[in-house]
Order: sequence, then structure tokens, then C-alpha cells
Amino acid sequence: MLNLNGRQNGKKEEDYAGKKLKALPTELLQRGQDAVKVDLQRNRLKQITGISQLLNLTELNLSRNEMTDFPSEIKALCNLVKLYMNQNKMKTIPENVFPSLERLQFLKLSTNQLDTLPQDMNKCQSLTYLNLSNNCLRNLEPLVGLPCLKELYVERNQLAELPDLLFQNNCLTHFKAIGNPLRKPPEEVCAGGLRDVQNYFSMLEENSSDVYTVKTMFLGSSMAGKSTLCRSLKQGCPVPVAEADRTIGIEISEVESDGIRFYFWDFAGQEEYYITHHVFITAQAFVILAIDLASYQIKNPQSFNEKVGFWIRNIQLKIPDSVVLLVGTHVDQCTNETEVKEKQKDIEENVEEMLKKHKFNLNQRRKNLQDLEGPSLYSDQIDQTERLTEHKLKVLELVLIDCTEPLDIYRLHTRIKSEVLNKDTFPNIEQTLPRCYHEVETDLQELLKNGDIPQHGIVAQKDLLNELQNRHGALDHEKLKLILQYLHRIGVIMWYKEIPELADSLFVKPSFLISLFKTIVRHDLVKELNAISPAMLKSENALLKNKNRWIRDYEDRATLSNVAIRILVRNELLKLGFTEEELIEEVVGSRKREGNLLSLLKHFDVCLSSKNKSDLDPKASEFHPKKKWVASNPLVYEPDACLFPSYLTNNEQVQQKWGEDNTEDLNIHVYFLPERPHGFFHRLVIRTCTFYSQNWIGKDQCLFFCGNKRVLLREKCNEEDQFIEIRCKHSDLATSTDIQKAWQVIKVIMHRLTKLAEQWQGLCLIVHIPCKAPGCSDYFEWNDWQDWLEDSETDTFNVGLDEKHTCRYGHKRRTELLFPRTPNA
Repeated sequence: MLNLNGRQNGKKEEDYAGKKLKALPTELLQRGQDAVKVDLQRNRLKQITGISQLLNLTELNLSRNEMTDFPSEIKALCNLVKLYMNQNKMKTIPENVFPSLERLQFLKLSTNQLDTLPQDMNKCQSLTYLNLSNNCLRNLEPLVGLPCLKELYVERNQLAELPDLLFQNNCLTHFKAIGNPLRKPPEEVCAGGLRDVQNYFSMLEENSSDVYTVKTMFLGSSMAGKSTLCRSLKQGCPVPVAEADRTIGIEISEVESDGIRFYFWDFAGQEEYYITHHVFITAQAFVILAIDLASYQIKNPQSFNEKVGFWIRNIQLKIPDSVVLLVGTHVDQCTNETEVKEKQKDIEENVEEMLKKHKFNLNQRRKNLQDLEGPSLYSDQIDQTERLTEHKLKVLELVLIDCTEPLDIYRLHTRIKSEVLNKDTFPNIEQTLPRCYHEVETDLQELLKNGDIPQHGIVAQKDLLNELQNRHGALDHEKLKLILQYLHRIGVIMWYKEIPELADSLFVKPSFLISLFKTIVRHDLVKELNAISPAMLKSENALLKNKNRWIRDYEDRATLSNVAIRILVRNELLKLGFTEEELIEEVVGSRKREGNLLSLLKHFDVCLSSKNKSDLDPKASEFHPKKKWVASNPLVYEPDACLFPSYLTNNEQVQQKWGEDNTEDLNIHVYFLPERPHGFFHRLVIRTCTFYSQNWIGKDQCLFFCGNKRVLLREKCNEEDQFIEIRCKHSDLATSTDIQKAWQVIKVIMHRLTKLAEQWQGLCLIVHIPCKAPGCSDYFEWNDWQDWLEDSETDTFNVGLDEKHTCRYGHKRRTELLFPRTPNA
């Protein structure tokens, strides 16, 4: 029990965090054996000479300092139970340290520069928690034999293989290894967690084979020739694609060439489809970026940005370690060879300059942070920036192609194959898999071909597992599920078990699911709505005037009637030859339940339910605790429509409800480096508005109510700085309790924002609080906002009303109007 003078059971807890120390305080060393817990985080320590005098120390926090060498003196602390050494600059750990730490249970070494581990690390017999994430490790063999290890984290290292003996430890309960160039087991296996890895090694046989599988994504602007490239490579000869036959949504195909299996994903280039791209763009992909040379304009920044820059920036944010092959198409439509060469040179120079600028900006930002007084206070931001600099997007030189020439198709095919087999370009292309993984995949195709799985490919989990187990008696349902999850992660099948409504269904034929997406998310949706026949309208008891209203609502308010959605999807299913009423209802839903398609669109932040906002019913029955309440006007399931925020064109409704800004509003700016991902704001809006149902949404603004608190989200896109603003109305903050509740709402939004940001590996967030004085351009940096989000105790506030912050121009404001504060702040 901690008492007021900092003693715990008669022993002292010493707090020296954030004191800018360069050496251990003399008074700390003089106390010697009296100290049991010492917090030295966020200082400038490079050495800790004398620490061995604190013989009774049980917890030591040295995180966020400037140590390059692991202090060997620590081996004298034989009573140590917890040790934090994360976020330093350590490259090695000497031998003969850990055998002396017999009581050590918790060790955090994440975010250093370790490339090897001491061979005697497994002599740390009591260790239960070990975090080695964000280092440069290539080998984990020294960890084999830790008898009590329960939690192990090795994310974002340089690991190619994991030792199978490590997973024979029966104590291990938590393991994470994402962000490594793994081939044994593949990262797609590790993404499933500890059980997947353990089962992988149990199924791994001596005759298991290495496989070469490449997910190849064709990206580029509309009419750049992506579909022509994709189909021509698949056929091995020129395949012309008419404009009317261009890709709607995404098309998937599989191609095998000389032992390499390619999964071709052809993404439509119209902006309407960008809102679904994030669903299918995955890491470790080969990107073929098609650039229409005929329409490309030299020395025109807008032309470069639309056809090249936009795509590379978004790839850099989403999958920053990927490989991009630039392909210049429509060469035959250029005037002459000189024009082609000039455009090629312009594109390659702009790309090189773009990548250099990105790298320079990150290095400059890191240097600026390190040069600040007390850089340990900014260690989180420095670590984030360093992590971004480690990503190596490879952009290969431009290939010129005339899609009508067989020789050009052959040359492109040869170039792709040579790049894929280049270990420097694709270090983890070769993956080791148990033989049964490939056998199960083959069986799925056979079941489809033989009619044992319906041609639409939607099958109940239980039925599929039983069918597969009949073919693989040695594999129980648990192991079969792990194999199916792996096949989902590489895109062979789709199984969204995280969505409760879809957990029991598998999509063995992803192309069928894509075809359903196309019915709703398409560039010519108004044309499709106009084409709805009277017979289709009658099937849903709808009239022509209803159809006209659906079209107006979609064009003016970006909402699409659920009845219209059912008609469109039903019609598409009938076109594909599926007439079973049960399947149709499962996919499109009914007035009583939501269909699979809408569940998916909402899960992936494409749309959200839109309901009519009606007045309260004064005749409704009164609510009494512990008594059943019956609604006066029970609602059926169906909301009116689905809202697609990315299609909105104005903010009129939001501005009308919000009114004018006030400099005294609670105001937070979340900045994005290197830039805001395309579609981020609208996805955040969807995630927020599913939690706060009373809302108004515009093109780049969103207003919602939480009780009597009005909160505004606003996207700001200046020429350089891009940020999202979160504001709470000053007039709603009459008391400190009101302010506390407002900060709690902001915390909910920030949680959703940071969770969403995790989907972009190349993204860094910075949070500023603008000064509230009218006309003042100064701001306060909020360096520990992530700690606030992670700390569940910070919902309790205890701030004196006289406590104030002052900007560098002398303007003062109460702290609670600038930052959330706690008793420990």
C-alpha cells in the first residue's frame, strides 16, 4: 500500500521521470538499499553508473532515454522483477547478464536497435513477459528454453524464420510477429496468432514444399489500360478491351507461370470505387501501376499527380514495403518515339523527386525533434518517425508497352517474372507451407467444380468443415479452420468471422462477392437505377414515383434506398443465374433482417444506416426500472436507406445546425504525416456515427450530439498541412463536469481515429491544441496523447480551476480547456 511520502510497505518509490537527467541523482545512490521502485523514464541518460548499489530494487524503468549499450551493472540487481528498457538506442546486450536476474519476470526491450540476442538469455528462468518489437532481430534461437514465458512480442523485426521449438512451450499464451519478412511460417499464418503458429508447426512435414505465390494488383486511373494488361498477361497475347467492357469494381483471376502462382486483382480506376479499395489492398503485394502515356502531359504537376503521384502516395501509406512496377500504356497512340521518351523521363524524374522528398521530410522531422531540449519528452514522435523511415517502397523503372503488340506482352511477362524471382526485390516470395494447406485449397476448387459447393460459392462453415474432414481424416475442425483463415488472408477465399452475421458463412468464390459489390458501388449507379423496370418495382411493392425519389436522394443526399438496393442486387443475382429465393434473401436481406451485402459494406466503412429523424411520441408509455417497456410504435428492422458519406457534395445542413465557431470551443487538431489517406475522414465519420446516432453529415464536416454536447468533426486540407479538427461547443461547457464529459467524448473519437489509422503502416499522427486567444497563431503540442488513450483511469478529473497554460505570446487559459487532466498529471 502506497502512503503519502512515497513509501510502499516501508520501502521507497523514487520518481525521477522527465527530469532531463544525464546521470543518476546522488541522493538516489545514497539511499542504496532503501529503494524498491525507481522511475527514470523520459530523461537523457546514456549510462547508469552506480545502479548496482540499489540491491533491493524490484522495478526499474529506464525507458525513453539515450542508452546505446545495455548497462552490464544491471546484473547485480538480483531482486529485480520488472525492467523497462524500451525506446532507447541499444544495439547489443552483453552475455552473463540474464543468468544473474533469477527473479526477473517482466522485460520490455521494444523500440531499440537490437540485431542479436545474448546466447544465455534463456537462463532467465522466471521470465514470463518479453517484448522485443521494433528492433532489427533476425534470430530468436536464444529464447528457446525459457520455461515460464507466457507473452512474447516480436513485431516489426527482420525475422525470416521462427524456431519451431519455441512453440513447444506449454506456458506460452500470447504471441505477435506481424511486420516481419517471414517465410516459415508465412506472415499470413502469424497474423492468426499463437494457435495458428503452433498448428502450423505441428502440420509441417519434412516433405512440405516451398511455394511461390504473388498477389498482383493492377492500379491506375480510369482507362489507363489496366484490364487490357491484366487479360493480355493472363492469355499470353494481346486482348483488346472495349470501353464499355471496362472494370466495374474489381476483377479477380488466377494465373500460373513456371511454378509461380499469380493472383491478379484488377481495380477499377474511377473515384467512385476508391471507397472499397482498402478492403482488398493487402501487404506484401506486387503493384502494377498503369499510366496512360497518350494523355500524360509533360511538366504538368496536375497530370503527374492524377496519373502517378496520387497512387504512389496512397501505396506508400497503405503498403509502404510493397513493390511497384510502372507500366506506360498506349504507346501506340503517342505521336512519335521522342514524345514517348520525354514522357518516360518526366515520370521517372518526378517519381524519384517524390520519393527523395518523402525521405528528406521524415529525416528532417526526426532531426528537429532530436534537437529539441529534452528529446526524451518527444520519444514517441521520434520513434514513430524512425519507424516510417525504415519502410522501403520499391518503385521499379518504367516499362513502355504497346498492348496491341504480342512481343510487348511477352517482354512485360518476362520482366514481371524476373522481378518476382529476384530475392532482393521480393525477399519473402518463397514460403514454406505444410502440404495439407495446398491440398485443402485444391479440394475447395474440386468441390466447386463437382457441384458439392453451390456455384455462387457461399457455404455454411459447418457443412464445409464436414466435407473437408471426409477428405482429410487427420485434420480436425480446428486445424481446418486455421487453414481456411490462411486462405482468407491470401485472398483465395473470404471468411469474415469477425462479423457476427457472417461468421458462419464462407465465400469460396470471391469473384461472386465482388460482383455483388458492383451492384451498389459503381460509377453509373444512376443509370442502373433508371433501368429498374416496372416489374422489378412491383416485386417490392414500389411505384415509379418511389424510383424517381431514390434517384433524387442519391444525387442530392448520397443516400440509397434499401428497397432500391434489394432490387438492384436481386436483379444481378438473376442475371448470374441464381434464382433461389433463400439465397437472394440471405444476400439482399428483407424488411425484417439485414442482408450479407449490407453487413459487409458497413463493416468496411463504406456506408451507414440512415434513418428518418422523427419527433418523440408524447403518448409513449412511461419507462420504469425493472419493468418491461413496450414501444408505442414498434419499428421493423429496416432503416430508410444507406448513406455513402464520400458521395456528399456540401456541408449546408451541418453548418446550419452547428452555427459559428467560437475561439473558446474545446478544439483539437490531429495532423497526418506524410499526408492524410484518401477516404480517411469519411471512414472515421461512419465509425463515429454508428456510436452517436443523432448526427448530421456533410462533404467534409460532421456534427453529432452526445447528450447535450455538440461535437463537430471537420476535415481541413491546406496546401501542406492536412488535419482533422474536433470541436466541442463552448456554450455546452458551463461547468467543470461538462468539460470532463466533453473530454470523454473526445476520447471516444480519438480511440476510433487511432484504431483506423493503424490500417496505414506508413502513417504518423501529431496532435496540437490551438491557442484560444483571437487571432493568435500559436499552439500547444500534446506529446503524450497516446498515453491518455491507453490509460483507463484518466476519465477521472481533478483539476484546480486556477491552473493555467500560457502560450509563447502570453495568452493564458485554464488547463482543462486545453488538455484533459488527471490527479497524476
